[in-house]
Formats: sequence, C-alpha cells, structure tokens
Amino acid sequence: MTLRDFGVLTDENIHPGVVAFLRSEGFDTQTAVEAGLVGAEDVAVLRAAVSARRIVLTHDADFGRLAVAQGEPLLGVVYLRPGHIQPNVTIQTLRVILGKDIAVAVPFLLVARRAGSRVAIRVRTLG
Repeated sequence: MTLRDFGVLTDENIHPGVVAFLRSEGFDTQTAVEAGLVGAEDVAVLRAAVSARRIVLTHDADFGRLAVAQGEPLLGVVYLRPGHIQPNVTIQTLRVILGKDIAVAVPFLLVARRAGSRVAIRVRTLG
C-alpha cells in the first residue's frame, strides 16, 4: 500500500491550503474541524481516524508518542517536521513524499523532516 490508498484526517495544525492540495491530488480528506474535533485531545483525533479508516496528517509529535509509547491503535501517522505556517512549504514536502510512492504497512509512522530543500523520510512499521 502507499499513502494514496488511504483517506486522511488532518490535525488542527494543518493549513487549509494543504487540505486543498490533498483534495486536488485525489485524497479523501477530512479536517479536524469537519470531524468535530476542534480542541480535542490527540488521542481522540487518533481514535476518530481509526474509526473512519483514515491516517492522520500532523505537525504534532505527540501522535507518534501515542502510537509508540502508549500503543494506541492507528492505521498511520504522517508527521511533517518542522511545522510551517506557510502552506507552500508543507505542500512541497508532501510533493516529495508522494513522488517517492513509498510502500507502507499498517500500522505505520512516517516522519518527513525538511531542511532547506532537502526532505529526509523515515517510515516505521509499528505492528
């Protein structure tokens, strides 16, 4: 499976421009706002994503901690570092990730760290 095989639940910290980009790329994307999760704890967002069969897209490291340290069930988390107010930086990072067509196995944690124009991607299967 690749990321394109999943629906996406975007955390509150994901800019609406990024959501628009994902939708333009054909992703079934739901925002935390649309899901009624504004102000919800991260564990509630993660559980909502699992219930809806979606992966979580976030700038928040806590989702990885929930999955790894606490063993919270999940399909996948895509954690983009660093977080950016400007959506174009996040979109460029997503273009790199999607361009690599990375194979993932559920449950997974994908971390993409951007440094200048370079994006380092690490995928960890948690099962």
